[in-house]
Amino acid sequence: MICCEKCFCDSELIGRIKSLRQYGDCSICGSTEIFIYNSDINTQLIECFDEFLNIYTPIQLLPDNYPKSETFLLKDELFAKWGIFNNLNTSQIYEIITKICKEKYQFTPELFDYPVMIEDSYNLEYLKGHSILRDNSWENFVTALKRHNRFHTNIINLDILKRYCSYIRKPYKKGTLFYRGRISTSKGLICNQMGAPTYENASAGRANAQGIRCLYLANDIKTTIHEVRAGAYEYISVGTFELQEDIIVVNLKSIDKISPFLDGLDYKEHAINKEHLKKINKEMGQAIRKSDSALDYVPTQYISDFIKSIEHNGNSEYAGIEYNSTMNPSGYNLAIFNPDLYKCIDVKTYWIERLNYFEKPI
Repeated sequence: MICCEKCFCDSELIGRIKSLRQYGDCSICGSTEIFIYNSDINTQLIECFDEFLNIYTPIQLLPDNYPKSETFLLKDELFAKWGIFNNLNTSQIYEIITKICKEKYQFTPELFDYPVMIEDSYNLEYLKGHSILRDNSWENFVTALKRHNRFHTNIINLDILKRYCSYIRKPYKKGTLFYRGRISTSKGLICNQMGAPTYENASAGRANAQGIRCLYLANDIKTTIHEVRAGAYEYISVGTFELQEDIIVVNLKSIDKISPFLDGLDYKEHAINKEHLKKINKEMGQAIRKSDSALDYVPTQYISDFIKSIEHNGNSEYAGIEYNSTMNPSGYNLAIFNPDLYKCIDVKTYWIERLNYFEKPI
């Protein structure tokens, strides 16, 4: 079997395939003159997949009290959950894993051909020590913060969350430009009017509680204009902000895309946290309507405040968080904990000529 770099979207696997420096045509996706992996002669991916697949238990070996209705076929799990393969169907995925792991398939075909499960996903003791939300759901976490204890909760395992944040560090160099918009008049605003609100005027946001300053920026002007949510015929002033020093942020838009093949990453722990990581990513990019309660920001504020509190050698580890834009699918935002890290160097004013609405039935 010959697969290629384009069969995968996992950066770790793509890197290993490219390192072989073998060019050819792919028998799986049909790409030509591409970096390839030949399962008949190459072995570099065997260890990756063999160890990864060991977290799954075939239905025949599960304890009698486990919910057999919650099992799934391995090829379906790899297709739907992990984001390892690039636009391949389940039959193609099955061919790749059975050919790469041909010895494992020979000795334990039931792992590939029969329903499987991660046995410890129903082990409460394991979950309490290895799951971000221990043995709770995201909904339990949200309810606890909104209705019981706003600042302290044992529902979330902060040590686990901190570890996953370390896998999605993203550096920015001094001089990097981002943008911030404000509704204005036709006269526009000036640079010293474009920064973060004062402590007294800081309202609750996705990454900050009321009274805590935070500078919200967007990666381009289009995203900035969308995020302001101005009406037709209104004016928007867009400030260009320049980073004053090198920083590191937590890239939350990638938190559910962490490669399971990173060195030192626990496959099983990653697997049981996969849905929690997806939920964090979704919540950070969830559109909030003007009519919604400020309490809807509480879960993301809690996570943001925790990231802000992480230190290394007595200094803040992260300068902010990066997350998907709620208003422009192709854009993203930064929430910077210390607004002084960015300086407004230019302002341009735009007139909103018209709006486009896209609706769908509910």
